[in-house]
Amino acid sequence: MSAAAPRYRAARVGGCLEAVVERRADGTTLLRSTEPLQPYPPRLTDRLEHWAREAPQRTLAARRGPDGQWVHIGYAQMLARARAVGQALAARGLSVERPLAILSGNDLEHLTLYLGAMWVGVPVVPVSPAYSLISQDFGKLRHVLATTTPGLVYAADASYAKAIAATVAADVEVVLGAGALPERATTPFASLLATAPGAEADAAHARVGPDTVVKFLFTSGSTKQPKAVVNTQRMLCANLQMIRQAFAFLADEPPVLVDWLPWNHTFGGNHNTGIVLYNGGTLYIDDGKPTPQGIGETLRNLREIAPTVYFNVPKGFEEIAAAMEHDAALRERLFSRVQAFMYAGAGLSQAVWDHLEELAERTVGERIPMFTGLGMTETSPACTFALGTAVRSGHIGLPLPGVEAKLVPMGAAADDKVEIRFRGPNVMPGYWRAPEQTAEAFDDEGFYRTGDAVRWVDPADPQKGLLFDGRVAEDFKLATGTFVSVGPLRARIIMAGAPCVQDAVITGLNRDDVGMLVFPRLDECRKLAGLPAEAPAPEVIHHPAVRAFFQRLLDRLWAEGTGSSTRVARAHVLVEPPSIDKGEITDKGSINQRAVLHHRAALVEALYDGGDPYRLLPTASSPAPAGAPPVR
Repeated sequence: MSAAAPRYRAARVGGCLEAVVERRADGTTLLRSTEPLQPYPPRLTDRLEHWAREAPQRTLAARRGPDGQWVHIGYAQMLARARAVGQALAARGLSVERPLAILSGNDLEHLTLYLGAMWVGVPVVPVSPAYSLISQDFGKLRHVLATTTPGLVYAADASYAKAIAATVAADVEVVLGAGALPERATTPFASLLATAPGAEADAAHARVGPDTVVKFLFTSGSTKQPKAVVNTQRMLCANLQMIRQAFAFLADEPPVLVDWLPWNHTFGGNHNTGIVLYNGGTLYIDDGKPTPQGIGETLRNLREIAPTVYFNVPKGFEEIAAAMEHDAALRERLFSRVQAFMYAGAGLSQAVWDHLEELAERTVGERIPMFTGLGMTETSPACTFALGTAVRSGHIGLPLPGVEAKLVPMGAAADDKVEIRFRGPNVMPGYWRAPEQTAEAFDDEGFYRTGDAVRWVDPADPQKGLLFDGRVAEDFKLATGTFVSVGPLRARIIMAGAPCVQDAVITGLNRDDVGMLVFPRLDECRKLAGLPAEAPAPEVIHHPAVRAFFQRLLDRLWAEGTGSSTRVARAHVLVEPPSIDKGEITDKGSINQRAVLHHRAALVEALYDGGDPYRLLPTASSPAPAGAPPVR
């Protein structure tokens, strides 16, 4: 007898389940959802007003205070705060030319400023806190401020003093959430909050419409400086209606989120906070992070607050799954009412996915649906979703209602990449103050060129959706002319290298074979070597047990390769962590392949010319695939 089909929690979904497929004579393919996009409001603050009337006391957002207790702000209270702050911003003459820059992370003050600025049509510029607190040269912060020319800068406290002194002009007002700066006059946030709403704010609010700029969100940047993506009211409202139609269960009960994802990124700042506001939900701001040091706070929050939908990056799900294995209280709370999980930002290991499903079955007798999709800063962000119980790692699904997708072959050969492009009301009008880059970003039909490659799950059945196939710009040819598809190879390396591999950067452009630079997970490598937590990186990486682990990994990848494009022939395990100043990593932990290869070009050269004393090559005992060239 065959095994019974697994039972899944029945999350109500729609919107992305079917698509109209139009194949053109030029080889391109158009995809559109069979479900039309329903009406959406012209301004996102209309939803704040709606819920302030319908559920005035319901918590919109909460964050733990210094005493560990949750501080709550309800919808009616937040509307009053937004109107007060909006009046203060309008009185200062802030505008699209002089927006509000927010240097700090996720907190109640940040959210209040965001909604207050939105109320009066003043764009915000959410800046990665790492640009101020981790960066050593403040280069990216300086670029962000120079691009947007803010008229007001907000920071949570004096920990931002050094960054402000280095980058913020003396004639720009600085608002602090708490404390003071040693050599600069500042305005306390409380004084903005104490402003009485007046005619200026009312008039400014009346002028806000679908084309009003809500924020400038910066891309992570690679070898070039980050670009400022214009986000309008239309983009956000349309996308949140698209999401509501796809995640139909959002209309059944107000969503509850426990979320850490940074608001200077589109996933946390547009998608997740937007879902809460649009659907009258509650956001518990999680001060944890998906790291060994930061996951404890996330686990504490999830033991206390049961979300109805839960979002995270793959590393976060990995840490939570590992913790739930030995924490029944955490399992029972998290699985108690969650309708769906969703990951984004990188590929989720199928092993972690399977572990989550096993834990759910053990705890509540059913699996929790896992959703994913494709989105980006330029599309505010969601464009496709993969929904349902047949979704697996790598799937990105079909377009959302209102989104048109165009699949464009990048060459004539059958195995050449196919780029996906998007058009719709959720797509940006362009990059701020960058007309040439804006023109390059769109094709002659107005589709945004994503640079992402896709392929069909089943070419014979388009309704099964699309698979992510890496970045077009990351792929390259070996000296033999053979294409290397970087995305799938990276995913295979990360899965095979668990738990000691954080990420891998693929090398081999115009070379005879494929290599890899490995960013290790130092905490896992220390455990493997039996070293203390304070052991320095060189001692950890060069420990015999760790070297042996990575040698076995390389031998496995070499032996399992099916051709020169999938056979990893050399490796270097990196001691130096990825640099945020050089654009090698974002504050979500995503590695930028191009930036790493650019800044570590000398190391790549040494990996191939024999000048790298720490490189790894397949061992003599590792079986060489048939036809494999000798490794030198």
